[in-house]
Amino acid sequence: MKALCMKEDDARYCLALKFIPDVGNVACKNLIDAFGSPVNVFRASHAELSRVYPITERTARRIREFSDWSRVDRELSLADRQGVAIITAQDNVYPKNLRTIYDYPPLLYVRGSLSPDEIFLAVVGSRLASTYGKFITERLCRELALQGITIVSGMARGIDSAAHRGALAGKGRTIAVLGSGIDVIYPPENRKLYERIAAQGAVITELPFATEPAGPHFPARNRIISGMSLGVVVAEATERSGSLITARCALDQGREVFAIPGSIDSPGSRGTHALIREGAKLCEDISDIVEEILPQIDVAPSMKEGRASEAGTAGDPLTAPETTLLDKIGSTPLHVDTLIAMTGLKTGDLLNILLTLELKGYIEQLPGKLFIRKE
Repeated sequence: MKALCMKEDDARYCLALKFIPDVGNVACKNLIDAFGSPVNVFRASHAELSRVYPITERTARRIREFSDWSRVDRELSLADRQGVAIITAQDNVYPKNLRTIYDYPPLLYVRGSLSPDEIFLAVVGSRLASTYGKFITERLCRELALQGITIVSGMARGIDSAAHRGALAGKGRTIAVLGSGIDVIYPPENRKLYERIAAQGAVITELPFATEPAGPHFPARNRIISGMSLGVVVAEATERSGSLITARCALDQGREVFAIPGSIDSPGSRGTHALIREGAKLCEDISDIVEEILPQIDVAPSMKEGRASEAGTAGDPLTAPETTLLDKIGSTPLHVDTLIAMTGLKTGDLLNILLTLELKGYIEQLPGKLFIRKE
């Protein structure tokens, strides 16, 4: 993929602006708005530049005297060699909702593909997620993906990774927003997940190549996650979780915020319960989301009843552990704790098998962690 193709000049001059000290996202946006294009910014006089907020005399001089074009061209060359597109806010595939926030990034590095017609929903949560938190997140995102919704998250450990995996399992698209350069995979154990996301969606960042993950990058990354989405679902969060920053960004940007409730004994539920007390919408299944912010999507009748259409149909081949567990599930709903006692399986192993059986269409999960065999 060639970096930028028809809009290469926009990318080149936008990169140059980003490499100038004191030219932040707001200044970059105001300059481009004032002069019509990134190219024209560099053609403006010192006096014309100085009249644009918040450009100072010193910053205007730096723009006029910019000479580090070799750095700009190295960045474009890296993008070309690594199959990365650099899109500007003027490109039609730039996420429409993201362009409406106050400090939207003037450019994005993209590995994969974006579509101007995508409907984005963010799903975030704790890095130290519980097994059940990851399970419920995968199921929710799989069902959302089946409805054509693109899941956006941050590819962090825990809930973020579960959100991406769920969307991929639903044969849908998912977007990972990084707090590092596009060529820096963090956490490193997510390399395979990174490649799957790039193949079935996109990995994006506003940061230059080789930028290492650092504390300040993640709150900035979170505003992109919420900004490009119609709403944010917080699946599991402690009281000091970074995902609450994403939720606050969403509120500041006028986005909907949803929270999945959890056990009152779990520290990972305190953040989500606090959000619900503060006015976030309680989310028990995807109908709570669809009914609130996605009325334009054709909703399956089963979703209107609170259940999404299934990815698989009964008849897909089963492994021996799946067959053993399925034999214990009948027409009477069984609680997950009962199944653990009946099988002697570890909680994580049991939940993984339950998710697979649900994906294959053999069982259905009911509210309250109950499971029943499908007819």
